[in-house]
Amino acid sequence: MRARDLMSTPVVSVTPRTTAKEAARLLASHGFTALPVLDDDDRLVGVVTEADLIRDRFPRDPRHHPADDDGTAGNAPPAIVGEVMTTPAIGMGAGADVVDLVTVMLTDRVRSMPIVDGSRVVGVVTRRDLMRVFGRDDKAITDDVRHRLSMYGGPDRWTVEVHDGAVSIGDEFDNATDRHVAGVLAAAVPGATAVDVTSQSADD
Repeated sequence: MRARDLMSTPVVSVTPRTTAKEAARLLASHGFTALPVLDDDDRLVGVVTEADLIRDRFPRDPRHHPADDDGTAGNAPPAIVGEVMTTPAIGMGAGADVVDLVTVMLTDRVRSMPIVDGSRVVGVVTRRDLMRVFGRDDKAITDDVRHRLSMYGGPDRWTVEVHDGAVSIGDEFDNATDRHVAGVLAAAVPGATAVDVTSQSADD
């Protein structure tokens, strides 16, 4: 799979001038953990996260004893995204392999990754997107694999079984090239974790 196969779109984004309050509202209403920050030319210039927005944001309880005050109560928190965002931001291409995408996200400990086409942000992949694909139902995967294979060799040539995301394909004929293509088509189906293609010809 490629990043384009599982990214969320259209992109919900903010600008450096967006207020922190508005960014927090967008995160909460969409259930996101981060938002890409775009400049006036729609280029990625940063990312703002939940942690960026809530840091030093809440006043002490008015019942708090003054003797325990750390002296920060009077500091006004940043008002706009540009003052709290992380920059520069990391983005990956729409054609990036999902394996590389996951590796970067885990290595850099990020929960979402902007997906770019040139300098333009075209989508976002979150850990939730990855979990949604990983947890996809076997029947849905089976139906998608069968649909793709029906356009390559006809609907009656292939048998397809899926168990916990692992795809097993049987080929009525014995053609190594066709089996390779079938494997590539099946591996690109969201939720497929492994693919095995075997010949079921009478000559085997």
